[in-house]
Amino acid sequence: MNVVEIMTLGFLAEGSACGYRLRKKMERLNGFARPFSDGTLHAVTGRFVKAGYIGETFEVVNGRRLRQFHLEPAGRAALVEELKNASGYMVTDITKWAIVMSFLSVIPDEADRNAVLRRRLDVLDSDVHRMYSDGVDPLDNDKLTDKYRLAITAIHDKEIAAEREWLVGELGAETE
Repeated sequence: MNVVEIMTLGFLAEGSACGYRLRKKMERLNGFARPFSDGTLHAVTGRFVKAGYIGETFEVVNGRRLRQFHLEPAGRAALVEELKNASGYMVTDITKWAIVMSFLSVIPDEADRNAVLRRRLDVLDSDVHRMYSDGVDPLDNDKLTDKYRLAITAIHDKEIAAEREWLVGELGAETE
């Protein structure tokens, strides 16, 4: 599943919504840096209705026909499985990870939620503090002289430390 699909099911897990409200919630969560069109959401909702993941009803509001979506049990099950198995870019890319984290409470079992958090902690315990000049060779952060690279590295390191501290606290004894 892609992030639009996860957000669609995730927001519908919180309650029914029309396409416009879904898109607005997605924009607030995902930010305006990565916008997507109404057509993208329309395609996802159409596929999910056919798959039985979401249901739809129609209302007339102010003379307009409003399409309202709700999550079906099959959609909840698909969302839970997707979140439980989040790995790769879904736990390494900060934007994708933020979306996974936003809906992690949908997973009913704490051990399953913690397994996802553990995968993210493993990422943070890897070599994520390095900047890469060419995508392959890490820069030696101790030898950076450019003030902007130094700043972004310092900010990045503080973000990682804060997230790591939260994860260790959340996982508790599991981290030892």
